[in-house]
Amino acid sequence: MTVLITGGAGYIGSHMVLALRDAGEPIVVLDDLSTGFREAVPADVPLVVGDVADRALVMKTAAAHSVDAVVHFAARISAPESVRDPFGYYAANTAKTSALLEALTAAGVRRVIFSSTAAVYGLAPPTPTSETAPTDPASPYGASKLMSERILRDGAAAHDLAYVVLRYFNVAGADHRLRTGQRSPGASNLITLATRAALGLNEGLSIFGTDLPTPDGTGVRDYIHVSDLAEAHVAALRHLRDCGESQTLNCGYGWGYSVREVIEAVRRVSETDFPVAEKPRRDGDPYVSVADASLIRKTLGWRPKRADLDLIVGDALRWEEFWWTNEARRPRLARGRA
Repeated sequence: MTVLITGGAGYIGSHMVLALRDAGEPIVVLDDLSTGFREAVPADVPLVVGDVADRALVMKTAAAHSVDAVVHFAARISAPESVRDPFGYYAANTAKTSALLEALTAAGVRRVIFSSTAAVYGLAPPTPTSETAPTDPASPYGASKLMSERILRDGAAAHDLAYVVLRYFNVAGADHRLRTGQRSPGASNLITLATRAALGLNEGLSIFGTDLPTPDGTGVRDYIHVSDLAEAHVAALRHLRDCGESQTLNCGYGWGYSVREVIEAVRRVSETDFPVAEKPRRDGDPYVSVADASLIRKTLGWRPKRADLDLIVGDALRWEEFWWTNEARRPRLARGRA
């Protein structure tokens, strides 16, 4: 049987492709390439270019490749952008997820792993944040994902689906073997922006919010290496195939770093300096976001292997240097926004 990966040409999706391919799993990728990259999908992995909301295409793909499970990454992912474009986020993240699930159900696919976010918990959740914490999204991005979780839960009750919802905290880093990483010039993850600043690809870095209720006034995040996250998805797939119950689980390490601490880590690992500008806080950004990750360890037996900030920064830095070495790919200089 085959695993369908939506958004498999994107940053996190391409790492999942590698994790499953390394495990010998048959895979097919569905991606409209609006933000993904064809070269992120290995040549021996089938790539279907199209929209996850295209019912006929989804059903045809599921039948042609004997799909028994789907890992759904395809989405828009910026909280600040979602505040400016709420309708676009509800359309891309919620409406399209509903259409995808309906098509998969009609095609007989009964296992779903859904890419969700810690943004469902809001601006100031209890820390560390467990899966039972109140959900109060502060942005349309977080709300669009929470609505999708509800659609999946209701669909599972009506159609005998089994699912694992994984709520990501802050994903960073790159494949240690430099097979894939963050390719988007417009990426907004702090570690990506800071490593690009260290390499001179951005004209410095901007910190948005220095007066937050945190020890140094900047936001605190639980950073998880993207390859550890991909392995959590592999564990979730194994859980579903072993007839495990549906679950909603946090994906993080259980401790956080402030924006200033991350900047110092990038300076330390890169052995370089770069200018940093301080700006007012942005709407929709949580103050502190740190996972209680005990349930995923207990339920899936997942054990992260890369829980070290300098390692995450180092892998991100090596990837950025490798990827942008090609002058044709170099982004125009812009100030990074953290």
